[in-house]
Amino acid sequence: MDVTTCLKSMLLAIRQYKNNRSAVNTSQLQKQINDLTGLKCSRLLAAGQVLPSECLSGLLEVAIDPKTNHALTSTIVSLLANLATSDEETREALHSSFNLTGALASIVHSNRATPEGPLVMQCLQVLQRFTYSMRISHCASYLDDLLTFLMQNIKSRNDDIIKPCLGLMANLCRHNLSVQTHIKSQSNVKALYRSLIDFLAHNSLTVVIYTLSILTSLTLNEEEGQKLFNAENIHQTFPLIFNITVNGDGSLTRNYAVDLLVDLVKNPKIADYLVNYKLLPPCLTEVFGLLHSKDSETAAKVLELLVSLCSVPGLRKLLCETMFRSFKPRRQPAGKKGGQARVSEPCVALLQWATGPLHDPERCSLQALNLLTELFEEVIDAGTTASVQSHLELLLPALVGLLQVPDSTEEEQQLKRHCVRVGRVVELLLVLCVDDHLKSLVAQQIPSKLCTSQVELLLSNSHGSSSPITDSDLSQVCAEAVLKMLELMSHLKQHVQDMETCFYQILQDQRMVTPLSLAMTSQRRELVQSALRVLFEAAPLPDFPSVILGESIAANNAYREAQRESGRSVKRMAVQESLPTGKACAVSNGPGCKVTTTAKQTIDSLIEKLQSGLEDPMKDVHMSEVIDVYEQKISALASKESRLEDLLEAKALALAQADRLLAQYRCQRAQAEAEARKLAGLLQESERGKEALQRQLGEQVLEVQRVKQDIQQLLEHNGRLQAVSDEHQALKGSYNQLLSRYNETERHLKELRGAHVALTQMVESLKKTYDTLRLKQERTLAEVAEKDKLIKSQQADLKAKEKAISDLQGELKKQQEQANEMEESISILRKELNKTEQARKDASIKASSLELQKSQLEDKMNKKEEELNKNMHMIAMIHSLSGGKIKTDTANVSL
Repeated sequence: MDVTTCLKSMLLAIRQYKNNRSAVNTSQLQKQINDLTGLKCSRLLAAGQVLPSECLSGLLEVAIDPKTNHALTSTIVSLLANLATSDEETREALHSSFNLTGALASIVHSNRATPEGPLVMQCLQVLQRFTYSMRISHCASYLDDLLTFLMQNIKSRNDDIIKPCLGLMANLCRHNLSVQTHIKSQSNVKALYRSLIDFLAHNSLTVVIYTLSILTSLTLNEEEGQKLFNAENIHQTFPLIFNITVNGDGSLTRNYAVDLLVDLVKNPKIADYLVNYKLLPPCLTEVFGLLHSKDSETAAKVLELLVSLCSVPGLRKLLCETMFRSFKPRRQPAGKKGGQARVSEPCVALLQWATGPLHDPERCSLQALNLLTELFEEVIDAGTTASVQSHLELLLPALVGLLQVPDSTEEEQQLKRHCVRVGRVVELLLVLCVDDHLKSLVAQQIPSKLCTSQVELLLSNSHGSSSPITDSDLSQVCAEAVLKMLELMSHLKQHVQDMETCFYQILQDQRMVTPLSLAMTSQRRELVQSALRVLFEAAPLPDFPSVILGESIAANNAYREAQRESGRSVKRMAVQESLPTGKACAVSNGPGCKVTTTAKQTIDSLIEKLQSGLEDPMKDVHMSEVIDVYEQKISALASKESRLEDLLEAKALALAQADRLLAQYRCQRAQAEAEARKLAGLLQESERGKEALQRQLGEQVLEVQRVKQDIQQLLEHNGRLQAVSDEHQALKGSYNQLLSRYNETERHLKELRGAHVALTQMVESLKKTYDTLRLKQERTLAEVAEKDKLIKSQQADLKAKEKAISDLQGELKKQQEQANEMEESISILRKELNKTEQARKDASIKASSLELQKSQLEDKMNKKEEELNKNMHMIAMIHSLSGGKIKTDTANVSL
C-alpha cells in the first residue's frame, strides 16, 4: 500500500470515528495509524499537500479530546513521534503549522491527575525530544500550565518522570529569556533551586546533566550562578561533562552535555577556567576520537562542540595542536619504500565527515568544514603551515572532489545542499589562499574548467529566480556560492592557466545580475562586502551589464517595499473580509485565501509598474538589455502564476475530496463495497510488496558480491597508488629544483620592477616640483605688480600730505605775525588801560582766544608729523618687501 492510499483510508476512518466513537471505528482507526507508522513517510509535509495536512489535523483533534481512549491517543502520539524524527522539514512543519507542542501539552494537562501514567510519560518523552533545540514562544497559552506541571512533578521520587520533566524544562529554558523570567517570578522559585541543587548529588548522570543545564540557563549570570559555578565546583563539572561526552549515557544525554559546555564557555570567567584546566588536552584528544564514530548525530554534536570551543580565546591554538600534533606521525622502516608521514587519525575522520554524501545529514559535513576553516586560520596566523603539509596533500584532492558538479541536480533540496557545501568549501579554500605557499598548492589542484562548470551550474539554477518575485532559498544559496567562487577565481587568476580569461568572461555574463543584485540588497554585511569586491572587478569591463544590474536592484527594493505595504494592507483587510469570506476560507484552508489575495495584489501592482516602466522614455540604453530585464520579470511572473494555479488546483482537489466524502456518508452500502475492494487491494499490495522484498533480497546478495570484488580491486589499486607515490616523490625533487630557479628569477624580476617603479616615482616627483615652482613664480610676479601699484598710490598720497604740511606752515607763520601784531596792540592797550576797564577786558579775552588757537595749531602740526612718520615707515617696509626688484627711481622716495 502506498502512502496516498493509506492517508485516504485514514481520513475516512477519522471521519467515521468522529461521527461514531464505537469500538469498531476505534480499532479501524488504530489499524490505519499502525499501517501508516509502518510506511516510510519522509518529507510527508514538505510538499504542502492537502491530504496529509487534513489527516494530521484530524488526528490532533482526536488526540487532544479528553474523551478519546488512552490506547488510541498513545497510538497517535507514537505516529507523531515517528514523523517528528523522520526529517527536519516535517519536524518544522509539525511545530509551526500543526502546533504539536501545544497538542501534547494539552494531553498532559488533561491527564495531570495521573502524572506517572503511561500516556503522560509518553507525551513528556516525545515533548522532550521534539522541543530539543526548538525555540518555544512564551506567548503560547499552554506554556504556563506546562511549566507549572513540570515544577510540581520535579519533586517526585520516581526517576522515570523526573528525567523527562528535567529534560523538557532544560529545553524550554535554554536560550529563552521569557521562560526564564516567568520561572524566576514564581513564588516557589527558591524551593525549585533547592530541589535542583539536591539533584546534583543524584546517582544518575543524566539527571545531573539536565539539572546543570537548567541551573545554567536560570542562574549563570546571577549571584546564585557565581556561587554555584565557582572555581572549585567548575573543576568538578568539567570532568563530568567530558566523561558523559566521551563515554556517553545515551545519545540524548551526550547532546545535553555538549550543549551545557557550549553555554558555559560563553561566560568569560568559566572560559578562563576551561583554558587553565590541566586535564583539557587529554580530554580534547578523547573528544577528537569520537569523530571515528559512525553515528552522524554523535559526530554532529562533537563537531558543534569543537567549533564553539574555537571561539574561545586560547583554545583554538590548543585544538589545533591536538588535531595536528597530538597524534605524532609514524614512519615506516627505512628499508621499505614510501616512508612518508602518516596523517593524524582525527584529520582523516574529520575529512571523512566533510566529504560525506549529500543524503546524510548535511550538518556533519558543514560543521566539519567550519572546523577545518577555523583550524587552518589558526595555522596560518601562527605561521606553522609547514607542519600541515601532509594533511594538505590529503585535504586538497578531497575538497576538489566536493567541487565537482553532481550527476543529478533535478531535486531542489539536493541541489540546495550541494550549493551550501560548495560555499563552505570555497570559504576554506579562501582561507588557504591567504598564505602564498598554500595558495600555490591550491592553484595546483584546481583547474579553471572546474570553477567554470561549477559557476555555470550555480548560475543556471539562480537565473530562473532572478526577479524579485521568487526570492527563494535556493536562489539565495546559489548567489552566495557564486560570489564566493568568483572570489576564489580572483585569487587564483594569476596562478592557474586560463583562469583569468574564464573569470572575466563570467563577470560579463548577464546572468551575474541575479547573484549581484540579491547580494547587494541583502541584510548580511559579509554578503554585501563580497558583492562589492566582485563588482569592483567587474565594473571596468566593457560588456558588464551595469544597466540591467541597476534595474534588478531597483526591482528588488521595490518588491520588498511592496511586500511590506501589502503585508500591512492584508492585516487591515483581514478584519473587513473575515465575515464575507469566513466560510470560503474554512473550506479551502484559511491561510491559503490570504496568500492568494496578497499574491494577486502583488502581481497586479508589479504589472502596473512594468507597464509604466515600458512607457517611460529611456535614453542611452540598449533595447536588448531592457528586453532582457523585462523578460526575466515576465518569466518570474509566469512561474508565480503557475504556482498560484497549482494552489488553486490543490484547493479544488480538496473540495472534490470533501464532496466525495459526503457522498460516501450518504451511501453506506457503497461504502462497505468500497472497503471490501480496498481490503482486496491491500492484500494484493502486500503480495506485491513481498515479491518486491524478495527481489530486493536477491539484489542485496548480488550487491554484497560486487562489494567484495570492489574491495579486491581497491586493494590492487592501492598497490598501484603506492608505486605512483614513489614516482611522485622523484618528480617532486625535480619540481623543487625548478621551483627554486623560478623563485630566483621572479625575485630578480621583482627587484627590476621595484627599481623601475622608484625611477617612475622620481620623475613624477620632479614634474610636480617643476609645476609647483612655476606656479610660485607666477604668483610672485603678480604680487610684485600689485606692490608697484600700491607704492605709486602711497607716493601720490605722500606728496599731497607734504603740500598740506607746507600750507599749514604758511598759515602758522601768518598766525605768528598776527600774534606779534596782537602783542603790539596789547602793549598799546596796556598804555590805554587806565582809560577804560572794559576795553582791557575785551583785549585780554581776545589774547586768550588767540593763545587757544595757537595751541590747537601746534597739536595739528604734531599729528601731521606723526602721520608723516608712519607713511615714511610704510614706504621703507614696501621697499624692503619688494626685494630690490623695483626700479631705483620708483622705489627711492625723498624725505
